[in-house]
This record gives sequence, C-alpha cells and structure tokens, in this order.
Amino acid sequence: MSSSEPRLTVGEKTRVALYVARMAKRSLADGHTGRVYQEDLQRRVDRVIDKAREREERGGGRK
Repeated sequence: MSSSEPRLTVGEKTRVALYVARMAKRSLADGHTGRVYQEDLQRRVDRVIDKAREREERGGGRK
C-alpha cells in the first residue's frame, strides 16, 4: 500500500470487497461487452476510501 492510501478497517475492507464483487457480477452478467454501468459502485468504493483517509488525518482509528 502506498503512503497516499489509507489503512482500512475491517468494516471498510468488507464494504470495498462487497462492491468489487458486485462489479464483477455485473460484468459477468453483461457478457463482457463492456457496456455495463458500474460508475455507481466505483463512486461508493471511492467514498469509503475517502472517509478512511479523512479518519486517518483526524488521527482516529486503531494503531
């Protein structure tokens, strides 16, 4: 992990894994045509990572 990426809690890791799995499921259901809309899930992943970054900047979380 690079220094720009925050450490994720177990709950955050679980949420990201769930969103990635849903993206994979959508891609498989699409038949690999590349026309499936996944921006909503990508935004959710970005939001989880942004909140983790804010938490680390505040000094919260476990050490």
